[in-house]
Amino acid sequence: MSKQSKRIVLFTWGSFGDLHPYIALAQGLKERGHRPAIATVAFYREKIEGMGIDFFPLRPNLPPFDLVPNMARRWMQGRSGTKSVVRDTLMPSLRLMYEDAVTAAQGADLLLSHPITYAVPIVAEKFGIPWLSTVLQPIVFASVYDPPTPPGTPGHTGWLMHQLPPGAVAPIVRLAKIDTLRWAKEVPRLRADLGMPPGRHPIFEGQFSPFGTLVLFSSALAKPQNDWPANAFQTGFCFYDRLSDKEATLEPALEAFLQAGEPPILFTLGTAAVLMAGDFFRQSAEASRMLHRRAILLIGKDPRNRPDRALPEGVVAFEYAPYGELMKRAAVVVHQGGVGTTGQALNAGRPQLIVPFAHDQPDHADRIYRLGVGRQVPRIRYQARRVARELNKLLYDPKYAIRAAEVGRQVQSEDGIAAACDRIEQVLRQTGASPRLPEGGDVSELVGDVAANGVTPSARDAATETVRRLIRRGRARLRLFTGTSSVYLKRISETFTERR
Repeated sequence: MSKQSKRIVLFTWGSFGDLHPYIALAQGLKERGHRPAIATVAFYREKIEGMGIDFFPLRPNLPPFDLVPNMARRWMQGRSGTKSVVRDTLMPSLRLMYEDAVTAAQGADLLLSHPITYAVPIVAEKFGIPWLSTVLQPIVFASVYDPPTPPGTPGHTGWLMHQLPPGAVAPIVRLAKIDTLRWAKEVPRLRADLGMPPGRHPIFEGQFSPFGTLVLFSSALAKPQNDWPANAFQTGFCFYDRLSDKEATLEPALEAFLQAGEPPILFTLGTAAVLMAGDFFRQSAEASRMLHRRAILLIGKDPRNRPDRALPEGVVAFEYAPYGELMKRAAVVVHQGGVGTTGQALNAGRPQLIVPFAHDQPDHADRIYRLGVGRQVPRIRYQARRVARELNKLLYDPKYAIRAAEVGRQVQSEDGIAAACDRIEQVLRQTGASPRLPEGGDVSELVGDVAANGVTPSARDAATETVRRLIRRGRARLRLFTGTSSVYLKRISETFTERR
């Protein structure tokens, strides 16, 4: 395209994992001569403006996560964390987010939305501004052909979900849509006050732009499916992992440790789960001692994570280090399963042990397991002896290192930033064309289906037979399914009991 500069506003909200891909995109767009701006939580202002990128605040305002551990604890609860973020934090401030988004969008040629910046699609539609939606993790699509692992479910739930035919998964997804519609009821209210139709489900179809969706993760993590939006475009990961634009290398003490011996095990919990680490780092240090392996603990700024006793020989603790520089020098990466951390570990080509907390993390843990590059330990069972057993498999069974290196080469071959920028420029050239609306009924249609719970006899019977077969093989337990699919799966359990 011509080198005419375009104003592109990228909206995001959340932790570093939600921010960093948009920083990467903004830098890529800036290098191409465009004028990007990022609208996000106010405490990121210094970080973003320090890179020469325009900044706009996006409410609700939050203090840094390390200053509000109680809030982080609510958000990182396995079964209720996502509801707490959406219903209790974002929805009460939706109108404030809308006001901020209107301000940030002034004079913009294109907007980019994050899955939970619920006001941005409303602003784009209300003022006729072209926009692209973005997706950071596979669970957002809720595909019946590649079903996600719901938050708050036991390990390997995704494996069982993948044994069900799409017709049996569809009612489960339908129930999730019905249940979560109550979380986002402020969206149709705001749209009505603005004289707009109800729109589609804000958490599902309603987040996807008719102009297209950028899928900002690798096909190694999830491949395109038939029920993704028709105009979804998969780019690969967009990596950025510095605390500031100046920090590109490891601090001297950490570099010296790495050079002094064999590749260590890396233990990290990202930027949100680290605030409710509990005894994660103590158990990690003990597991390393049991294995006689060197280890690095990235403990964050929370003083509760600082060692209260001498660490075992060969185990060190640091607050933070850039993953892109550190992970490739580790033997195994142990982490919480956030999409940013998972992507960096895939890119490094290292085996992974995932300890999922909430949100998308259980789904990533299952995907990493099925991909053959890692294993998982439930958070409540994270004890040194068990961790040591799992790490022993990852360290000494060569199939994990071989497969991780293979997947790493695939991820490294993808240039997510360039692919996303190319697509953005293509959309800018074509904004005069009529956009294609994403498939899916509006909110009123979904509400009308509540009574039936989306469960057909044929789908129920198919799911029942599948679960019976799996139980006989000793590979599943009925209690494996919880959360928003509980109504549907209770019926499966009852039917199974009747037929025994």
